[in-house]
Order: sequence, then C-alpha cells, then structure tokens
Amino acid sequence: MISWDHLFARISAGHLVPYLGPGMTAVALDLQKQSAQAAGQSKETDSPVPSNTKELADFFARHVALPKRARGNPWAAAQYIESKRYRQTLDALMDRAFSLPIAPSPLHFSLAASAPSMIVDTWYDGIMRVALGCVAGNRWGEVQGTPRTGVRDFTWYCAYDAQGDAVTMQNATDWKTVLYKPHGSVSPAHHYLVADSDYVEVLTELDIQTPIPDIVQKRRTQVGFLFLGCRFDDQMLRSYARQIMKRSSGPHYAILPDVELTRNERRFLDEMQITRLDLPLVGADYVHNLA
Repeated sequence: MISWDHLFARISAGHLVPYLGPGMTAVALDLQKQSAQAAGQSKETDSPVPSNTKELADFFARHVALPKRARGNPWAAAQYIESKRYRQTLDALMDRAFSLPIAPSPLHFSLAASAPSMIVDTWYDGIMRVALGCVAGNRWGEVQGTPRTGVRDFTWYCAYDAQGDAVTMQNATDWKTVLYKPHGSVSPAHHYLVADSDYVEVLTELDIQTPIPDIVQKRRTQVGFLFLGCRFDDQMLRSYARQIMKRSSGPHYAILPDVELTRNERRFLDEMQITRLDLPLVGADYVHNLA
C-alpha cells in the first residue's frame, strides 16, 4: 500500500512532482480557521480567499452584476468583467480576492522541505511561495504563466527569483526547485490567466507546448506527478494537466479522499493512468519531513 513515506521518498529523490490545486488552499484555510477558533478569535464569515472555482465565481458575482450566462463560471465571469470594465478592473478584483496572506499548512512546508525538482501550483494564491521562502533559502524560483494583455514583451511566462525580482529564464536552470504557476499568481507580479480570452490564446498553442517553459518540459521527463487538492471536473483544467504531463514517465497519483468523482474525472484518471489514493491531506504522517 502506498504511504506518505513512499511518496515523500520519491519526491525527495526527484522522481515525483507535486501538482497542487485549490484544495490545498482549502486545507490551509481550514487549519487557520481551527487555530483561530482554538484561540477564541473566530467568527463565521465567508472564506477570506477563494479555495475553488465556485468560490471564485461567487466572488466575482458579489462585486459585479453578471449576466446569467456568466454566473457560476469563473472564466466566463472574468471575461465579462474584462470586456465591460476593462482588464485593470479584472486584475484589481483578482488582487482583492487573493491578497490576504494565508499561512502554509504542514503539507505545504513538508513539500518545500523535500526540495522537489519542480512544484506545479495551479491556484492564484501565494501560499506555496511563502512555504518555499521559509525552508528553501535561495535555492528556488518561480515561473508564472502570463496573459498577453498587460505584459510588455510578447511572452507566455515570466521568471522570478526567491526574493520576487524578475530574472531571465536562464536563471531557472540553477534552481533546485522550480515553482511553476501556469495560471499566474497574486505574488510577486500579479499576473493572472483567468478570462476566457486568456485561455483561448493559450489553448491554441498548448498542444504544441509553446506556452510551457522549456525548464518545465525538461524537468517533467523521467518523473511522475502527484496531484494534491485537484479536481478534474473542468475541461480547461483537464486540458492544462494533460499538456503539462505530456512526455512525463509516471507513475502518477491523485490524492482524492472522500470525494465522488464525475464521469469526466473518472475518464480522465483512466486516460492519463493516474492512480487514486485515499490518503489524508491533513495529518501527522508527513510532518517528520520538516525535521
């Protein structure tokens, strides 16, 4: 039976790459809420940071009157906001949604301490960046996907060192760990791929891998992926995962405890030969990796 010890051994050996979804943000938020409750400081409020696509869509709907066709779909809602209120408004809303600092969970810290060759983080918060900054020194850096709108140079991605300063992609070759944020992030530079128009441009090129950085393409060979906090119930997210996994060797795993998968999710797991594991995202089994 596959355990956390086995998974972390493969991560530390460079054979397994963590692939994080918004469920990892939910883990960090739940732990933060529990700590606040224990200290008698908690009040029942909405999540301070969206921790899934539905919450992001709801956030947009609370701040902008959306047409029916855009409600419940964050990409369509973002497209409506961009087209009616311009890109600056959309970016400002994304900053507002994800600006509140969230303390990393023990699992975030354990992943960072394991010094993997790469971590793929598909949500917009900066939690994983904080964890790496705490335990990985200067041996890491971040590559963010960028929208074509608002970026001066004609590029699909930008690189930032551990201090958050923009650097050339050549610098990434020396990093022990590459944090790859394919959809952008609130930190350090506030780049977001979130509107339908952002993804139309990327998806037209994704099959031939142009939007995926060379450093990511090199480091994914001879590795498998470990999906943490990911759901595959969205066509766009499945397309991204499929292309990022391309030419990797496996085996691949997805930790999906206590969730009922959709038919499309089950089909995707079968197609990509991803083994589902019933392990907790919150627990003590991996804390020893922080030592």
